[in-house]
Amino acid sequence: MRFALRTAVTGAVTAAALLVCGPAGATPAGPGVTARIINQTTVDGTDYTLREITIPPGQSTGWHYHDGPLYGFVKQGTLSHFDSACASDGVYRTGGTIQEPAGPDHVHIGRNLGDTALVLDVLYVLPHGAPFSEDAANPGCPFQ
Repeated sequence: MRFALRTAVTGAVTAAALLVCGPAGATPAGPGVTARIINQTTVDGTDYTLREITIPPGQSTGWHYHDGPLYGFVKQGTLSHFDSACASDGVYRTGGTIQEPAGPDHVHIGRNLGDTALVLDVLYVLPHGAPFSEDAANPGCPFQ
């Protein structure tokens, strides 16, 4: 019975990852950035958390990285994503997906450069107890 439950949970999380496929909620976020937990579970020492993140026009996630991979889906608006070289590494519009790799060598920022709220659904796959994001210093980019 326990194996069946574990298999069902693992299957559901895998299906969610495939459907959601990709960015981030983050800190320190700009004014008005909000996030709410939609669902959360822990399996074999890994936390799986689905969050909805809203970023107002002109705001950002702040520079950060994650201790595990993320899979995000753009529900509304446009996500402009930048790496630590200050280069755009993607623009993701409504219906688009993004995946962020784990680790401090993957510092990035998500920005809403549009004039409507950006809404993301994000699946975090993190070691149990890890924060949603780890703050990072601005790597020298002319924007925050």
